[in-house]
Amino acid sequence: MQQDATALIAEYWAIGLFIIAVIGLCAFMLGVSALLGGRSKGHSKGLPFESGIIGRGSARQRFSIQFYLVAMLFVIFDIEAVFLFAWAVSVREVGWSGFWGAAVFIFILLAGLVYDRRVGALDWAP
Repeated sequence: MQQDATALIAEYWAIGLFIIAVIGLCAFMLGVSALLGGRSKGHSKGLPFESGIIGRGSARQRFSIQFYLVAMLFVIFDIEAVFLFAWAVSVREVGWSGFWGAAVFIFILLAGLVYDRRVGALDWAP
């Protein structure tokens, strides 16, 4: 029983040392930043600052549903691009069956894009 515990400790000592080192490094960085960090206060420190422009108005501004629709379409077509990239990497191994599978996949994507265009999902102006 003692040998099993010793063998287990000998096998996993590096992981334990790594975890202890990470926790120590995080504690060191937090402690040093608390000791050496600036403590200036003022009205401008509390204002949000994005892209070099000081914000005006409420953060609860309403956006058109068109922005969300375009964002969802972007994510969908971006994920399909990842699938096509994986196919392009292995195009020699999959042969003609893979080519025709990718062709059907691209055709379905194009059909979806044509449908989005026809229903006006891509139109910005009324």
